[in-house]
Amino acid sequence: MTDRRSAEKHLIIFTRYPKPGKAKTRLIPALGAAGAAALHRQMAEHTVSQARLLQGDVDIDVLFVGGDRAQMQDWLGHDLHYHPQSVGDLGDRITHAFQSAFDRGAKFVVAIGTDCPDLDASLLTLAFQKLVTHDLVIGSATDGGYYLIGLHYPIPDLFQNITWSTSIVYQQTIAIAEKLQLSIANLPMLSDIDRPEDLEKF
Repeated sequence: MTDRRSAEKHLIIFTRYPKPGKAKTRLIPALGAAGAAALHRQMAEHTVSQARLLQGDVDIDVLFVGGDRAQMQDWLGHDLHYHPQSVGDLGDRITHAFQSAFDRGAKFVVAIGTDCPDLDASLLTLAFQKLVTHDLVIGSATDGGYYLIGLHYPIPDLFQNITWSTSIVYQQTIAIAEKLQLSIANLPMLSDIDRPEDLEKF
Protein backbone atom coordinates (compact mmCIF):
# COMPACT_ATOMS: atom_id res chain seq x y z
CA MET A 1 0.00 0.00 0.00
CA THR A 2 1.09 3.61 -0.20
CA ASP A 3 3.36 5.12 2.41
CA ARG A 4 1.08 8.09 3.12
CA ARG A 5 0.79 9.09 6.78
CA SER A 6 -2.10 10.91 8.39
CA ALA A 7 -2.46 9.99 12.07
CA GLU A 8 -0.45 11.61 14.86
CA LYS A 9 -0.28 8.24 16.61
CA HIS A 10 2.01 5.54 15.25
CA LEU A 11 2.23 1.94 16.44
CA ILE A 12 5.39 0.04 15.58
CA ILE A 13 5.20 -3.77 15.68
CA PHE A 14 8.51 -5.65 15.67
CA THR A 15 8.15 -9.19 14.41
CA ARG A 16 9.67 -11.95 12.28
CA TYR A 17 8.42 -13.99 9.36
CA PRO A 18 7.42 -17.37 10.88
CA LYS A 19 9.92 -19.65 9.16
CA PRO A 20 10.64 -22.88 11.10
CA GLY A 21 14.10 -22.80 12.61
CA LYS A 22 14.21 -19.00 12.57
CA ALA A 23 11.23 -18.04 14.76
CA LYS A 24 11.08 -18.41 18.57
CA THR A 25 14.30 -20.42 18.52
CA ARG A 26 14.49 -20.57 22.33
CA LEU A 27 11.26 -22.58 22.26
CA ILE A 28 12.53 -25.16 19.77
CA PRO A 29 13.76 -27.58 22.49
CA ALA A 30 10.20 -27.74 23.85
CA LEU A 31 8.10 -27.42 20.67
CA GLY A 32 10.36 -28.32 17.77
CA ALA A 33 11.15 -25.92 14.94
CA ALA A 34 7.74 -26.16 13.30
CA GLY A 35 5.89 -25.88 16.60
CA ALA A 36 7.87 -22.84 17.71
CA ALA A 37 7.23 -21.12 14.37
CA ALA A 38 3.52 -21.98 14.59
CA LEU A 39 3.30 -20.46 18.07
CA HIS A 40 5.07 -17.33 16.86
CA ARG A 41 2.63 -17.12 13.94
CA GLN A 42 -0.33 -17.45 16.30
CA MET A 43 0.92 -14.78 18.71
CA ALA A 44 1.84 -12.36 15.94
CA GLU A 45 -1.57 -12.73 14.30
CA HIS A 46 -3.25 -12.10 17.67
CA THR A 47 -1.14 -8.98 18.28
CA VAL A 48 -1.91 -7.61 14.82
CA SER A 49 -5.62 -8.31 15.25
CA GLN A 50 -5.60 -6.23 18.44
CA ALA A 51 -3.62 -3.46 16.76
CA ARG A 52 -6.11 -3.34 13.89
CA LEU A 53 -8.81 -2.29 16.35
CA LEU A 54 -6.99 1.05 16.58
CA GLN A 55 -6.83 1.60 12.82
CA GLY A 56 -8.27 4.90 11.68
CA ASP A 57 -6.83 6.63 14.72
CA VAL A 58 -3.39 5.03 14.62
CA ASP A 59 -0.96 4.31 11.76
CA ILE A 60 0.53 0.82 12.03
CA ASP A 61 4.06 -0.05 10.89
CA VAL A 62 5.21 -3.70 10.89
CA LEU A 63 9.01 -3.91 11.07
CA PHE A 64 10.11 -7.40 10.11
CA VAL A 65 13.12 -9.66 9.76
CA GLY A 66 13.07 -12.79 7.64
CA GLY A 67 10.92 -13.08 4.55
CA ASP A 68 10.17 -10.09 2.36
CA ARG A 69 7.42 -7.49 2.05
CA ALA A 70 5.30 -9.68 -0.25
CA GLN A 71 5.45 -12.61 2.15
CA MET A 72 4.54 -10.37 5.06
CA GLN A 73 1.56 -8.96 3.14
CA ASP A 74 0.39 -12.44 2.18
CA TRP A 75 0.63 -13.46 5.83
CA LEU A 76 -0.71 -10.45 7.73
CA GLY A 77 -2.63 -8.53 5.08
CA HIS A 78 -2.19 -5.59 2.72
CA ASP A 79 -3.66 -2.89 4.99
CA LEU A 80 -0.51 -2.33 7.05
CA HIS A 81 2.84 -0.65 6.32
CA TYR A 82 5.78 -3.10 6.16
CA HIS A 83 9.46 -2.22 6.46
CA PRO A 84 12.55 -4.40 7.02
CA GLN A 85 14.11 -3.78 10.40
CA SER A 86 17.24 -1.63 10.29
CA VAL A 87 20.69 -2.99 11.05
CA GLY A 88 22.38 -3.05 14.45
CA ASP A 89 21.40 -4.39 17.84
CA LEU A 90 17.90 -4.10 19.24
CA GLY A 91 18.63 -0.67 20.67
CA ASP A 92 19.77 0.61 17.28
CA ARG A 93 16.69 -0.83 15.58
CA ILE A 94 14.28 0.66 18.12
CA THR A 95 16.02 4.05 17.94
CA HIS A 96 15.78 4.06 14.14
CA ALA A 97 12.13 3.02 14.22
CA PHE A 98 11.14 5.80 16.61
CA GLN A 99 13.14 8.43 14.73
CA SER A 100 11.60 7.37 11.42
CA ALA A 101 8.07 7.65 12.82
CA PHE A 102 8.71 11.09 14.29
CA ASP A 103 10.35 12.21 11.04
CA ARG A 104 7.12 11.29 9.24
CA GLY A 105 5.10 13.56 11.51
CA ALA A 106 4.08 11.31 14.38
CA LYS A 107 3.44 12.98 17.74
CA PHE A 108 2.97 9.83 19.83
CA VAL A 109 4.81 6.59 19.04
CA VAL A 110 4.42 3.20 20.72
CA ALA A 111 6.55 0.13 19.95
CA ILE A 112 5.68 -3.47 20.78
CA GLY A 113 6.75 -7.00 19.92
CA THR A 114 4.51 -9.99 19.29
CA ASP A 115 5.51 -12.12 22.28
CA CYS A 116 2.90 -10.94 24.80
CA PRO A 117 -0.50 -12.66 24.41
CA ASP A 118 -2.18 -10.48 27.06
CA LEU A 119 -1.39 -7.22 25.27
CA ASP A 120 -4.71 -6.07 23.84
CA ALA A 121 -6.32 -3.06 22.16
CA SER A 122 -7.39 -1.51 25.46
CA LEU A 123 -3.80 -1.48 26.75
CA LEU A 124 -2.55 -0.04 23.48
CA THR A 125 -5.18 2.69 23.73
CA LEU A 126 -4.17 3.37 27.33
CA ALA A 127 -0.51 3.66 26.29
CA PHE A 128 -1.32 6.39 23.78
CA GLN A 129 -3.49 8.17 26.36
CA LYS A 130 -0.61 8.16 28.86
CA LEU A 131 1.71 9.77 26.31
CA VAL A 132 -0.44 12.90 26.29
CA THR A 133 0.80 13.72 29.80
CA HIS A 134 4.05 11.70 30.10
CA ASP A 135 7.39 11.59 28.29
CA LEU A 136 7.57 7.81 28.47
CA VAL A 137 5.09 4.96 28.78
CA ILE A 138 6.40 1.47 29.47
CA GLY A 139 4.98 -1.96 30.18
CA SER A 140 7.28 -4.20 32.17
CA ALA A 141 7.48 -7.94 31.51
CA THR A 142 7.79 -10.61 34.18
CA ASP A 143 11.16 -11.67 32.73
CA GLY A 144 12.69 -8.27 33.50
CA GLY A 145 12.29 -6.77 30.04
CA TYR A 146 9.40 -4.75 28.65
CA TYR A 147 6.61 -5.59 26.22
CA LEU A 148 5.78 -2.00 25.24
CA ILE A 149 7.52 1.35 25.16
CA GLY A 150 6.15 4.66 23.95
CA LEU A 151 7.49 8.21 23.52
CA HIS A 152 6.19 11.53 22.29
CA TYR A 153 9.60 12.77 21.14
CA PRO A 154 12.85 10.95 20.29
CA ILE A 155 14.97 9.89 23.28
CA PRO A 156 17.82 7.78 21.82
CA ASP A 157 19.60 7.51 25.18
CA LEU A 158 16.87 5.15 26.41
CA PHE A 159 18.11 2.45 24.04
CA GLN A 160 21.87 2.78 24.50
CA ASN A 161 24.03 0.72 26.88
CA ILE A 162 21.19 -1.71 27.56
CA THR A 163 22.02 -5.37 28.18
CA TRP A 164 19.38 -6.73 25.81
CA SER A 165 17.71 -10.13 26.35
CA THR A 166 18.48 -10.12 30.07
CA SER A 167 16.45 -9.72 33.26
CA ILE A 168 17.66 -6.14 33.81
CA VAL A 169 16.46 -4.45 30.61
CA TYR A 170 13.49 -2.74 32.29
CA GLN A 171 15.58 -1.78 35.32
CA GLN A 172 18.32 -0.25 33.15
CA THR A 173 15.77 1.62 31.03
CA ILE A 174 14.04 3.13 34.06
CA ALA A 175 17.40 4.15 35.52
CA ILE A 176 18.21 6.06 32.32
CA ALA A 177 14.74 7.62 32.26
CA GLU A 178 15.09 8.80 35.85
CA LYS A 179 18.55 10.22 35.14
CA LEU A 180 17.01 12.15 32.22
CA GLN A 181 14.21 13.30 34.57
CA LEU A 182 11.51 11.93 32.29
CA SER A 183 7.91 11.63 33.45
CA ILE A 184 7.12 7.90 33.37
CA ALA A 185 3.79 6.07 33.07
CA ASN A 186 3.88 2.37 33.89
CA LEU A 187 1.41 -0.11 32.41
CA PRO A 188 0.49 -3.39 34.15
CA MET A 189 3.19 -6.07 34.23
CA LEU A 190 2.56 -8.86 31.72
CA SER A 191 4.33 -12.05 30.63
CA ASP A 192 6.28 -12.56 27.42
CA ILE A 193 6.45 -16.04 25.90
CA ASP A 194 10.13 -16.51 25.08
CA ARG A 195 11.38 -19.64 26.85
CA PRO A 196 10.03 -23.15 27.52
CA GLU A 197 9.20 -22.24 31.13
CA ASP A 198 6.96 -19.45 29.84
CA LEU A 199 4.67 -21.85 28.00
CA GLU A 200 2.63 -22.72 31.09
CA LYS A 201 1.61 -19.05 31.32
CA PHE A 202 0.32 -19.28 27.77
